[in-house]
Amino acid sequence: MDQKSIQAAVATLRAGGLVVFPTETVYGLGADAANASAVRKIFAAKGRPADHPVIVHLASERQLSQWASEIPPAAEQLAERFWPGPLTLIVKRAKSVIDEVTGGQDTIGLRVPSHPVAQALLQAFGGGIAAPSANRFGHISPTTAGHAREELGDRVDLILDGGACEVGIESTIVDVSGGTPVLLRPGRVSEEEIEAVLQIPLAHAGAGSPRVSGTLAAHYAPHLPLMIASSGMLDAVVREQASRQLVAVLARRPRPSYSSATVWMVGPRDAAEFAHYLYAGLRQLDQCGCNVIIVEAPPETPDWAAVRDRVGRAAVGSGAKPIAADSAVSTA
Repeated sequence: MDQKSIQAAVATLRAGGLVVFPTETVYGLGADAANASAVRKIFAAKGRPADHPVIVHLASERQLSQWASEIPPAAEQLAERFWPGPLTLIVKRAKSVIDEVTGGQDTIGLRVPSHPVAQALLQAFGGGIAAPSANRFGHISPTTAGHAREELGDRVDLILDGGACEVGIESTIVDVSGGTPVLLRPGRVSEEEIEAVLQIPLAHAGAGSPRVSGTLAAHYAPHLPLMIASSGMLDAVVREQASRQLVAVLARRPRPSYSSATVWMVGPRDAAEFAHYLYAGLRQLDQCGCNVIIVEAPPETPDWAAVRDRVGRAAVGSGAKPIAADSAVSTA
C-alpha cells in the first residue's frame, strides 16, 4: 500500500468520512472513533442498529489508557501476548468515549490489528478508528476489497485494497471489564490459548454480558437459505432437498458420484484454513444460481468452535427452516 493512498485515507477520516480497510480478520468500515457524526455514518451505511456497539481499532496497546478507564491485569496480559492480532478486549470505557461507539454501555471493545495496511493507516491517523465489518448488517463479512465494494458501493468514501484477509473470520472477543474474564465470541485466538495465558478458566456469555459485535443469533448470513447437516446425514439431506430445488453444498469431503447436488464445493479439512475460506466460499455459493445452501456441520472439537459459531449464526440469519426432525439436521 503506497503512502499516497494511506494519506488520502487519513484525510478522509479526519474530514468525517468512511474508509474501508483490511485487517487480518475481515475488512472493516472505518470512521474516526472520536467523531460522533462520522460514527453515525457507519450505522447508516450498514443499516446497523444504533445500540449495537462497534470495535475501536488502535495502532498500539500504548493507546489503551486513552480509551479505557481501567486496565485490569488480564487485559495487560492478553494485550501483551496477542496484540497486534485477532483479539478484541472489552474494558470499562474512558469518560471521553462517545456513546455512538459503545451503544450507550459503560464498556468498549478495543483491538490492535496486525495487517500491515491497517497498521499503516492507524499509525498515520494517530487516533482510534471505529470499524465493524464492511458489509450490510447481518450479511456475510467481506474478506476482500471486492466483497466490501459489492456490499457497500458508493456508501463509502474510500476503499483500501490489501488483498484477501489472512484469518477470514472476525476476532475473538473477551470481556475483561468485570471479575472472571468471559469469552463472548470465539475466533482465531482460541479459548485454550487465552486460558493458558491467564491461568484460569474463562466464563461464557450470560444475560449480564455486554452487547458486542457479531453475537446476535442471526448474523453472517447469505441471501440464500443456509441449512446445516451432520456428516452422516449430509447425503440424505442433499437428496431430499434436490428432489424439489437446486442445491449448493459446502462440505469437507469430495462429491460422491451419486450426488444430486447442483454445485458441490469442498472446503479445507483444517479448521483455520476452513475459517479463512468460509466467507468467500459462502459468497460464491450465494451467487451460483441455486435455491439453498447446505453446509456439512463442522466437527464438535475446540479448534472448530469459531467456524461452528459463524455457520450457526448464518443459518439462523438466512431464515432457513429446519429440514428434518432428526437432531442431526438443523439450522443452527
